[in-house]
Amino acid sequence: MCYPLNMSPNLIKRDEAEAILLQNGWLFHQPEAFQKEVLRRSILVHFAPGERIFGSGDEPAGIYGLVSGGVMINTAPANHIPQLINVGAPGAWAGEGCFLTRQPRSFELRALVGTWAMYLPLEQMDEMAEADPMVAHNFGQIIMASVDALIRVIHDLQRIDPDRRIAAVLQRARWIGEHPLPLTQAEIGTMARASRRQVNAALKRFADQGWVKTRYRSITILNAEKLRLFSTQDD
Repeated sequence: MCYPLNMSPNLIKRDEAEAILLQNGWLFHQPEAFQKEVLRRSILVHFAPGERIFGSGDEPAGIYGLVSGGVMINTAPANHIPQLINVGAPGAWAGEGCFLTRQPRSFELRALVGTWAMYLPLEQMDEMAEADPMVAHNFGQIIMASVDALIRVIHDLQRIDPDRRIAAVLQRARWIGEHPLPLTQAEIGTMARASRRQVNAALKRFADQGWVKTRYRSITILNAEKLRLFSTQDD
């Protein structure tokens, strides 16, 4: 379950959470008056590691802005099992499809680690849009950020060399910093379309280069820029 600000044992200050969202991602690019209204109407919530934030088929609801932690984005065509396709970093927002289409959720969002997010309920979005029709334009911009992220994922998956696909996945998770990456080798393989053996071998090569540090069930990214350069080189 998600916890309101005053119920979680690991608190983050409200002003700190707002500052993160104002400095990163979609909300950073919005007009100041709109920024203030979104934050005024939002609720700061916390999710435990592995907790489902929302899932495919859920009733229409509002949007979430990631403050700290990380999320897994799982999706698939209708009648298929959702697969991990990407991870979300602080500053990212998700869930705008319900506002635009009034249809149920089309993908799953799940916390990778203990995660703080700002939640703007759908009814609050509707009230804002009723007061100012141009607000729909502001909310619609979230989907373009999602499209840009998916284009990057598709581009990375078109790499022939599995090592470059794996490097690209690790580089996209660079926001975790010096902390161990909260993904298993199997999950990295799913995102990179690679076997666990290929992931294990690539990680050993990256560790030898000093780009990552590996321990039992632990991967720490040491040089995201080197991973980026390697992942973007021609196969």
